[in-house]
Amino acid sequence: MRAGIARKGGGESFDELLEADARWRELVPQVDELRGRQKLKGKPTPEQIEELKQVKEDLRRLEGELAAAESRRDELLRQVPNPANESVPDDETGDAEGEIERQVGEPPSLAEPKGHLELGGYDMERGARLSGSRFGYIVGDAARLSLALYSWALDRLVAESFTPVIPPVLVREEAMYGTGFFPAERFEIYEVADEGLFLTGTSEVALAGLHMGEILARGQLPLEYTAFSANFRREAGAAGRDTRGMFRVHQFNKVEMFAYTLPDASWDEFERLVGIEESLVQELGLPYRVVNIAAGQLSAAAAKRIDIEAWFPSQDRFREITSASNTTDYQARRLGIRFRANGVTEFVHTLNGTAVTDRWALAILENFQGEVPGVLREFGAPERVER
Repeated sequence: MRAGIARKGGGESFDELLEADARWRELVPQVDELRGRQKLKGKPTPEQIEELKQVKEDLRRLEGELAAAESRRDELLRQVPNPANESVPDDETGDAEGEIERQVGEPPSLAEPKGHLELGGYDMERGARLSGSRFGYIVGDAARLSLALYSWALDRLVAESFTPVIPPVLVREEAMYGTGFFPAERFEIYEVADEGLFLTGTSEVALAGLHMGEILARGQLPLEYTAFSANFRREAGAAGRDTRGMFRVHQFNKVEMFAYTLPDASWDEFERLVGIEESLVQELGLPYRVVNIAAGQLSAAAAKRIDIEAWFPSQDRFREITSASNTTDYQARRLGIRFRANGVTEFVHTLNGTAVTDRWALAILENFQGEVPGVLREFGAPERVER
């Protein structure tokens, strides 16, 4: 466990956790023993009364130490990430955040590629006037393209036996903690003051919370869901990055995949999610590459993450448009999601993956310079996007 955790920078926290847990375990029998000595049969003698006074004093002191030890243990437990899988690389490679596994398709040869702001109806000026920086309107043909993308992705996922969901986007803190976004990424999340609610940056949170606290039957698994939702992120750690256009904004739409599986089936499910993501990109004809994200770049919850990066001509580089993560039993333990088999309960494994986001429309516009793939026209997209 420590080796995988240390690769994600959590080695010291893990060591401190073990020390805190050892101290808690040391105190528990001492407290139990003192509590047992308080139980006497019959009327106590004067000597026993004096002894009980000392026991009560010692017990009060040790109970305080036990509570402090338990609090310290639980605080450290919140900081320890899910260990990285052995197949995850340690280092970034060139301009990628991990190891590039393969590249599919050739970037188009464009003498003077136009960016999405030149090609589509993205009004950042009026968006900023209304809501501040990093907000924008998607108007006209660009809106039709985005709506077609969501419908197309949902259609493909339902054909893959995913159950469609429109989830809440406001959730309680226990769901943010349970999925691993708290405490590690709390600075990225919008909070609704005085309500105890938080705007989610992905429907992964709501889909993981769908079965929190439940015991599922073995025969129910795997459970596969796909959700459409608006998502909100402060992007507090991205100052100065991608500030122009719709590439990195505070509000965006996404179709997400989420799966609950048996522990011994989660890695097969992980490959299935990545395969579905690739099939979607291939159907649209976008040039892309597949990146195995380095351990130091993984979220607290992810044991492994695979990104698909599409080519963006205006940036002359590949950028992330999907990610798929296996969080093994990390989220299930924190959310209390188990399955029962042969009278015994175990924790399920959970996985998540992106189907499409608003970035897909940007990649389509830039690679095809306004032309729209024919398959999306069946779902209401125009033949060509005009400003």
